[in-house]
Amino acid sequence: MKSLLKTVFVITGFAVITRVLGFIFRIYLSRMLGAEALGLYQVSLSVFMVILTIITSGLPLVISKLSAKFFAKKDSESEGKLVSASLIIAVVSSLILVCLVLIFKNFFSLLFTDDRCYPILVVMLPAVLFSGVYNVFRGAMWGHSNYFGYCVTELFEQIVRITICVFLLSFGIGSLSPEIGAGLSLSIACCLSMILAVVLYFIYGGRLKKPGKIYREVIKSSAPITAVRFLSSLVQPIIALIIPARLMAAGYTASQAMSIFGIAIGMTLPLLFIPITLVGSISTALIPDISAAVSNEDDKHVNNRISSSIIITMFIAFFMIPLFIGAGENIGTFFFGNTTSGALLASAAWIVLPMALTNITSSMLNALGMEVKSFVNYLVGSVFLFLSIWFLPSVIGIRALIVGMGTCVSITSILNIWMIKRKTKIKLNILKPFVLMALFTIPSAAITFFTTNLLTDVIPLFFNLAISCIFGAAMFLILCSIFNLINVKAMFVEAKKIKIKKLNFKKFKKNAK
Repeated sequence: MKSLLKTVFVITGFAVITRVLGFIFRIYLSRMLGAEALGLYQVSLSVFMVILTIITSGLPLVISKLSAKFFAKKDSESEGKLVSASLIIAVVSSLILVCLVLIFKNFFSLLFTDDRCYPILVVMLPAVLFSGVYNVFRGAMWGHSNYFGYCVTELFEQIVRITICVFLLSFGIGSLSPEIGAGLSLSIACCLSMILAVVLYFIYGGRLKKPGKIYREVIKSSAPITAVRFLSSLVQPIIALIIPARLMAAGYTASQAMSIFGIAIGMTLPLLFIPITLVGSISTALIPDISAAVSNEDDKHVNNRISSSIIITMFIAFFMIPLFIGAGENIGTFFFGNTTSGALLASAAWIVLPMALTNITSSMLNALGMEVKSFVNYLVGSVFLFLSIWFLPSVIGIRALIVGMGTCVSITSILNIWMIKRKTKIKLNILKPFVLMALFTIPSAAITFFTTNLLTDVIPLFFNLAISCIFGAAMFLILCSIFNLINVKAMFVEAKKIKIKKLNFKKFKKNAK
């Protein structure tokens, strides 16, 4: 557990910085582009992400697993062949996909509800090739458990993208529209991060070898994963196409439909995904960890990892939910200057829990070799998502997306947990913590809501949010401590031990001098 926590700490540290920068970037984009242009950008990005999934889903995971196996056996020859073969597959596949988008321009133009979306997609296309190469070398570093190299490339990409996008939107280049500039910054950032990944791979001792016959193994292993993730990724662009159309059918103008969609996707969902940053770190560390334990038939290790990770995930989600419920409107106003995004955040706070559980349990199923079953569970949940976004916009507007997403991830997470229990024969014992934490959100959300409204117009919004969220978080932690869901005393003891170790190390250095 200590090794896992150390890994999670490293990944989380980078992930938090990367996500915070990404979050700030979204705030900047929302203010620079406006709701309508942001909607155009999000629709184009959703289609781009489907194309990217084909290149960057199966390959990195297979590379990490095989690379870990070769690295453990000190078989650098096979590892070099693996990376070379994967690189060729990624480049060829990327070029084919880019050509298809350019050749079938009319199809993609018809696919979008607005003609302005296709040019945005085109300027993003170079990022497909760059990301394909980038993910091959990044996957190899992941297999070596080189989480520093794995994470620093992602952070670098975020920093470069923000810098270039701010430059393009602030100074402009010719007649580039803001949404085109945002798409172009993505391609440039992916190019530079690809170069960094290649350099780091060779610095850490990686080599390329003549591929030989390993192509077949790579394609055979990655094809099912790619197919599963490609099909699941189709959900996002379908949503991006259906929601504006159904809102327009319900009486919205094209501009209103795109604006409210941009607010929901570009302003509200990024806030809801904040807890997923921590859960994603756990997921990243779990895949090679559980895969190795499964290979070694260490059932006790697998069971311990699964149980503890699910409970930690529940705690992270429940910790954030009352803050979103109680201070949602002010959060949306503070970050995006948009009360609608805040109102949507407050009403959508509940879906943080099933989203987090779906994230962690899907990673567990992948590590257990059950990727296809994980995808089937997601498909079952997606049926309810599509029914919601098709029939409910005329009744509840954009909140149809919230209801649909919440239902989808709730069903998916329940099915995932059930399959994990069947596969591992584990007793999770998560019902009691779930019920208690769910009950604790009520007083925590209430005190957050009461405090934020009490302080409205009394102190600046930033301090209002800080104080109200601290009160809500403190209430939740106190209740969890009283009912022994977390051990605050143990946390302080551990912190004290770390402090003593640091002091002793400083004394040792001083005496050594």
